[in-house]
Amino acid sequence: MSTSFVLNGKNITLDADPTTPLLWAIRENAGLHGTKFGCGMAQCGACTVHLEGEATRSCVLPLAAVAGKRITTIEGIESRSAKAIQAAWVKLQVPQCGYCQSGQIMSATALLEHNATPTDADIDAAMNGNLCRCATYVRIRAAIHEAAATLKA
Repeated sequence: MSTSFVLNGKNITLDADPTTPLLWAIRENAGLHGTKFGCGMAQCGACTVHLEGEATRSCVLPLAAVAGKRITTIEGIESRSAKAIQAAWVKLQVPQCGYCQSGQIMSATALLEHNATPTDADIDAAMNGNLCRCATYVRIRAAIHEAAATLKA
């Protein structure tokens, strides 16, 4: 069975079981490997993508649920907020091992798209569920503030 949706700005049709998690359809059928598998239970955030602009865990979202919708992966984010987040990530040397970073960046970008001046509490709420085993949370928060300041300037 096939499912059609917009992936990173391009119309795509994937021939896969509609119950297949979006994560695996993106990785295995579409060949985009930036979105990572972490826990398979929507609790770690490594698999975060944007569904219609909202940060969404793709490991538990069935492919059928995205029919006709817009999905953006780490490979496709191009907004001003995304570029500011990516630049801040590099400037503040956020990643250590880097495994969780695509999910972290996707969640942080979604936050700034909806809230241009987040407080620490806003950041904590938006990033809740994005786990970093290297514990770079202080740098992640600082990078989000840095990106917000860049966007404001």
